[in-house]
Amino acid sequence: MAADERLHRQVGDRLHKIDQLYTRSRRVIVETLVEHGSPVTIPELLESAPALTQSSAYRNLAMMEDAGVVRRLVRGVDHARYELAEDLTGHHHHVICTQCGMIRDFTLDKRLERSLDTAFVQAARDAGLRPRHHDIDIYGTCTDCEQVT
Repeated sequence: MAADERLHRQVGDRLHKIDQLYTRSRRVIVETLVEHGSPVTIPELLESAPALTQSSAYRNLAMMEDAGVVRRLVRGVDHARYELAEDLTGHHHHVICTQCGMIRDFTLDKRLERSLDTAFVQAARDAGLRPRHHDIDIYGTCTDCEQVT
């Protein structure tokens, strides 16, 4: 089965679990998120998928977040950004521009990721927490914003 078919089946299954259908609008949102390859704002989503209305995008993203299909990232910028849930796309981290809000995904070498996992699990256990996952976000100023200042 092709990766995109598998993704659409997983999304449909998650929506079905909360008694929702995988509608054409929801499929457009998923496909647009895949095409972007990094977290997007609702205005960016609407620009890429003009057939979607703003109210529909907000409603569908909220419901898809409840279903575990998308993840909402709020990092102190004007708009939240949305991406497909990590368990659908693979574990990754983010670099974030504190000036313009740009967010890009990045992955770490598997050995380094395992080493970090071990350290994070130990730190969590030392604090009496059973860890589920971790996020690493790197904040800075992107080259475009650096040129403006």
